[in-house]
Amino acid sequence: MEQAIKILIVEDNVIIADDMQSMLEEIGYEIVDNVIVYEQAEEVLKNQHVDLVLIDIILASDKTGIDLGKHIRENYDIPFIFVTSNSDRATVENAKSVKPNGYLVKPFEQQDLYTSIEIALSNFTHSDKAKATNEADEDIAMSNTVLKDSIFVKKQHLYYRIQFDDIRFIKADNVYLEVNTVDKKFLVRSPLKDYLEKLPKNKFYRAHKSYIVNVDHIDAINSRDIMIKDTLIPISKDFKEFIISAMNS
Repeated sequence: MEQAIKILIVEDNVIIADDMQSMLEEIGYEIVDNVIVYEQAEEVLKNQHVDLVLIDIILASDKTGIDLGKHIRENYDIPFIFVTSNSDRATVENAKSVKPNGYLVKPFEQQDLYTSIEIALSNFTHSDKAKATNEADEDIAMSNTVLKDSIFVKKQHLYYRIQFDDIRFIKADNVYLEVNTVDKKFLVRSPLKDYLEKLPKNKFYRAHKSYIVNVDHIDAINSRDIMIKDTLIPISKDFKEFIISAMNS
């Protein structure tokens, strides 16, 4: 695998969870976290990148794995697989209501786990192609919509209007950009160079190969970095000279 698939395990039996983690890591997957209740899973999904979730239906909390499946369907565009000891008709019908991408009955072998994950990922990717094609034009249009003082950024299923003045800096992370505003972070799929062209040239500069900064938010500078709020950002020689020149002009 070029880049490891990131998996979240939600299983309240610690022995089974640890065994699953060992199996998955041996295959080459990356375990983002291994949690036992709905609330912990919700927190991980909110704060970390997850490609797929393995969910036990019965959890050590009031909310079940089916509740978690519903939460994922409503808020995240990622596949999930139920991993459970229950295969009775009522449980299966309940599980079907949230449209899982797989259903694996315990006990299982490493190969069963691998097969379920790969099929779920493959089916999820292909089933989303038609939807992605239909939404692509809308996404491109909206993400390229630049108003006089703001730009639209997509988060989950909504487009948020962000004032240019509120953007502190933008960081490149693989194929995504992390747009850091005064109170939120947004992920945007775009090359850094292309995104820079959408921003006001008198405010935003490429300070480093991986960063665009809003010069109005620079709090401090030294020979290697600038500080914006509490974040140290590396700078190139050209940008350092530009800033020093601007300070002395």
